[in-house]
Amino acid sequence: MNDVKVLTRSKSNRMIAGVCAGLADYLNIDPTVVRLLFVLGFFGLHGGIVVAYLVMALVTPEQ
Repeated sequence: MNDVKVLTRSKSNRMIAGVCAGLADYLNIDPTVVRLLFVLGFFGLHGGIVVAYLVMALVTPEQ
């Protein structure tokens, strides 16, 4: 039994690049929670989360 989880960007449940939905699938939580955390991080970290999102969009493969 090989139950290895792989982080991928979602193709079906995407808003911009599918990063939040892919991360939510990986963590087994609702994508809305991850999206809200990214928005809160945007305001709390003064836009620093945008760089992390862009890096994840470039590095993480699609489903």
